[in-house]
Amino acid sequence: HEIVHAAARHTASRITKSQLLGAGVAAVGIGLGMSGNSEYQDLILGGAALGSQLVQSKYGRIVNVISTSVKQPIENLGVSNTIRGAVANWSKTLSVELGPFGITVNNVLPGFTTTDRLDDIVTSAAKRLNKTPQEAQAFMASVVPARRFASPQEIACGIAFLCSPSAGYINGINLPIDGGRTKSL
Repeated sequence: HEIVHAAARHTASRITKSQLLGAGVAAVGIGLGMSGNSEYQDLILGGAALGSQLVQSKYGRIVNVISTSVKQPIENLGVSNTIRGAVANWSKTLSVELGPFGITVNNVLPGFTTTDRLDDIVTSAAKRLNKTPQEAQAFMASVVPARRFASPQEIACGIAFLCSPSAGYINGINLPIDGGRTKSL
């Protein structure tokens, strides 16, 4: 949820009231993936309802924050990989359906980001690798070409751009913000 707050702070002074409607879905999308399937169902149903409001306004930005697992599945997370892939495909479908109305639908795929969730992942990795948390974190950062983790603010900047008028011709994409870690294009 740190990413939600960072995105909200970053975009608050940069978007108009009509743009804020689209940012509501961005906030829903950011909050998903951290727990169960019902949040995905809420996102899809809420997104569809919000989509009709955006169609009436002839403008909108929908940004889902999913995971790099959309492009590169994560070991031992079969259900999560499947659900996130489904959300990405739903987003692509929605981008085609809503594009004629000036509405873009995109996904942000964050890599390792300094959040409480990453702290839990580092702790689990340390136990699994029989290393200290600092050693596990250093190892994890070493597989990222940038050799570090992202801040929530860096993810928020990508989201803010996709919510901006400048991104009006960017539609239906998956944007990895992962320091180059994802091995696919």
